[in-house]
Amino acid sequence: MFRHWFALLAATGLAGSAQASCGSAFCAINTNWDTHGAWSQPGWRLDLRYETIRQDRLQEGRHQVAIGQIPRDHDEVETVNHNWLASLDYTFDADWGVNLQLPIAKRQHLHVETATMEPESWDFSRLGDVRVLARYRIGTYESAGHGLGTLGVNFGLKLPTGRTDLQNADGEQAERPLQPGTGTTDALLGAYYAKVLPLKDLSWFAQGLLQVPLNARDGFKPGRRISFDAGLRYDASERVGLILQVNALHRSRDSGDNAEPGDSGGRSLHISPGVSIALAKDVRAYGFLQARLYQTVNGVQLVARRAAVIGLSTRF
Repeated sequence: MFRHWFALLAATGLAGSAQASCGSAFCAINTNWDTHGAWSQPGWRLDLRYETIRQDRLQEGRHQVAIGQIPRDHDEVETVNHNWLASLDYTFDADWGVNLQLPIAKRQHLHVETATMEPESWDFSRLGDVRVLARYRIGTYESAGHGLGTLGVNFGLKLPTGRTDLQNADGEQAERPLQPGTGTTDALLGAYYAKVLPLKDLSWFAQGLLQVPLNARDGFKPGRRISFDAGLRYDASERVGLILQVNALHRSRDSGDNAEPGDSGGRSLHISPGVSIALAKDVRAYGFLQARLYQTVNGVQLVARRAAVIGLSTRF
């Protein structure tokens, strides 16, 4: 029985998020942990996830502002993100595992040039930046009531696989934060603690991750990111799990000649209720809604009021 929980706890991984002046984004929800009921032994796991994020609230600091209220060379209007993320995971044993994540971003963006009042738009679907993340279990600790906690570390790289030079139909190149890739290689380093209370049908986790760009590309270097996720799962039945997460993110300003340091970076806190349903022995479906609890941005940026995620996870 304990070997079953060792493998389950060792599976804890991560999911990404982004924040930028023009609104490019991935949702900060940890689905690797939430669907860990779908895999409890060494082997392969495939996770397919779709998320939709409409960023149509223009914000300065903590407050909403009207389009054109704050003078800029162009006024941001809206960015709509439809993201697909495929994660292929392999668990070697109770101690080691590795995760490969491939994001596809479909992004529609609109802003207005203030000098001419002409709208400019972009609409593209492209591969984003691939991430490779390894995990190592430091130790597993049994407590009273048959609770089992596991402490581990994550480490890896975000690779510069996404395009950074996409243009619209008029030949205008999109701003660097809007592009599907940053052009940089980023180091990823984090730690997690997860605990299972099988007699109470409860489990929970906490995880922090630091993402640091190791270089710049064509006059652009994204800001450093620190994220923290915590979640609670209740197994309401053999097939249904009820999940609640909080997701926090701190992002530093971008830098470089092609960056907008005055309008990048910030801090956010979101709450994400969800459900996980077993469709078959090795297949689970899940869904989340994410709502903002707190958000402050540097300068003027587009933010989302809410986001939604659905996905399917299977092991083989």
